[in-house]
Amino acid sequence: MTTNDIYGRGFDEDVQCGPTDPCPECGGTVRTNAAETVCDDCGLIIDDQAIDHGPEWHIDDGGDTAKRTGATLTPARHDRGLSTEIGTNQDANGNTLDGKKRRRLSRIRREHSRSRWRSKQERNLGHGLTEIRRIASALGLSDSVRDQACQLFRTAQDQQLLPGRSIEAMAAASVYGACRCNGQSWLIADVAPMAKVTQDRVENAYRVLNEELGLPTPPVQPTQFVPRLASELGCTDAVRRRAEQLAAQAVDAGVTTGVHPAGFAAGCLYIAACAHEAPLTQADAAAAAEVTVDTVRNHRDRLLSVVE
Repeated sequence: MTTNDIYGRGFDEDVQCGPTDPCPECGGTVRTNAAETVCDDCGLIIDDQAIDHGPEWHIDDGGDTAKRTGATLTPARHDRGLSTEIGTNQDANGNTLDGKKRRRLSRIRREHSRSRWRSKQERNLGHGLTEIRRIASALGLSDSVRDQACQLFRTAQDQQLLPGRSIEAMAAASVYGACRCNGQSWLIADVAPMAKVTQDRVENAYRVLNEELGLPTPPVQPTQFVPRLASELGCTDAVRRRAEQLAAQAVDAGVTTGVHPAGFAAGCLYIAACAHEAPLTQADAAAAAEVTVDTVRNHRDRLLSVVE
């Protein structure tokens, strides 16, 4: 009586395949199962982990498109994308269900909705991640930045930073923090209108995130806002490149400390447009940067002193 007869055969680890090449040590018989390749004579394990842990692909009948059997894991959902969705009016083959089955599915969906959240903390996490996905979609952020914002929100919840604060404010602050960590030219005034709270609450939430978690946020430089403002104002590539050069010179000279980065970028674009005789006024540059005309004029004078 073998071990398999005593304990039973589980999964498919003990399903033997046919003999392969001889053993490199003793020249004995080598057999391969789903777990490893082993020699029957000396017991040498030649190879293991033969199970393919990669994605499962299959080909649809009548088609040549390879599809996965499930979505990838993502931090943008509270269960990392492992949730179950119950259909409504059709089965897997696209056939319409009768009234009895539709009523049964309706009851199942109701019970599934009630048991979706295992705790209040998980419910808050799902609400916060939904807000992050909505704000990221409104701002046109990439999936990587969105996932970083979701992970930042998870970390804030694990560090007990959510009690006493608005979930919407923490979600918007997480999006802004992820943008800052990736060096993107978004101001908190751009992110706050997308949230359902006021800007001061978003600023307070971001201050807490930055102080408690120590976010690696580099200082915002005017060079980050030049391409964005140039696109909004319809400037040519020559004007944009010249404005980037002016902004880089100002950063090297140390005259951008304590200035409004978007306003200083608008001043760089205005000087570059004047050098190329492009139709750009100070009022248009100030409106794009959401600053006053006096701010653009002051930054222009400061920049001209450095360039000269």
